[in-house]
Amino acid sequence: MADTEVQQDVARLGPWFHNLDLNGVRTAPDHFLGDYPTDKFRRFADLLPADLTGRSVLDIGCNAGFYSLEMKRRGAARVVGIDSDDRYLAQARFAADTLGVTGIEFRNLSIYDVAALGERFDLVIFMGVLYHLRHPLLALDLIREHVAADLMLFQTLTRGPDSVAEVAPDYDFADDAHFQDPSYPRIAFVERAWASDWTNWWVPNRAGVEALLRASGFVIEDGPRDEVYLCRIGPVPYAQHGPVTVYPARAPEGDAAR
Repeated sequence: MADTEVQQDVARLGPWFHNLDLNGVRTAPDHFLGDYPTDKFRRFADLLPADLTGRSVLDIGCNAGFYSLEMKRRGAARVVGIDSDDRYLAQARFAADTLGVTGIEFRNLSIYDVAALGERFDLVIFMGVLYHLRHPLLALDLIREHVAADLMLFQTLTRGPDSVAEVAPDYDFADDAHFQDPSYPRIAFVERAWASDWTNWWVPNRAGVEALLRASGFVIEDGPRDEVYLCRIGPVPYAQHGPVTVYPARAPEGDAAR
């Protein structure tokens, strides 16, 4: 495909959040973060195996497909990228086609409907999505319950101290001191907008992020590395008392529950 044709299609499919290099044509040359997400990925790329031969990958909130493409380059046997934005999915399909990368399945699917995939993946990528969700803990529960077989690469924006308070197994009802500690797990709720984006609902501190991951049944293997964690599935806390708040795939369109 000629450069001029690629440039025309890039403009038609824009704006782009992933600044991809499509054989010399940049999709977002004026990106406010520069060569994003390539530069960011370089800072934690070694968290993942360089060789993913034979493994399956689910990229949740795949956007224009940067991580899906990278995992396929690393030899992943099966890569599925999901997003709820058709424009992003069109960008991802175009990028893969332009770069000659085959074997990636891009689907329009909400994070809340991942059970509809009906399979577990060796690696789940869940990057830059959590703070855009109205129900973040539910999303992590659904990933743990339905699609994570082993590893999860996770990222969310954080603000606040890098220190993490030691959390007791229980507290007295009248004990308020820990809530005053800036290092205690917390998540700030954004009622209106943050960074001019009304979809930014939550801004956690580091302790809050790590507590959310543990509460959903993930063990932190490494991180944070530029707000990125490598996690592995582990026991779900309090599972002996009954299931956490998860639900299966929705019934097919027109198939009312009976």
